[in-house]
Amino acid sequence: MLANATVTTMLPVKDMARARAFYEGCLGLKAGNFKPDGKFEYAVGGSTLALFPKPEGTRAEHTAISFRVDDIANSVAELKRAGVVFENYDLPGFKTVEHVCVLGSEKAAWFKDPEGNFLCIHEDL
Repeated sequence: MLANATVTTMLPVKDMARARAFYEGCLGLKAGNFKPDGKFEYAVGGSTLALFPKPEGTRAEHTAISFRVDDIANSVAELKRAGVVFENYDLPGFKTVEHVCVLGSEKAAWFKDPEGNFLCIHEDL
């Protein structure tokens, strides 16, 4: 039924200007569409990322978005130059090396947006 539907990821934000500065300035998303209800949408690949105002926000404790990239090492370097700060982990069975963790058939690296949501970039192996 929904196999051919497009997907929109919805992220609540407390400060739209700050969030847009991060998503556009640090992540390089192209300015999208402002909606009458205060939502701001970006076209990302074949999907949509929508930021919507929510005064109290709701920070996700899990990965809210994962962007697939072709070269994770290069993407980490580019994002760091743009001001993104990556997370580092050293847990049993889960360790990052230069911000990257190998997870079965993929490599992944995590960072937070200004709202505290966990975002990820991943490369399929």
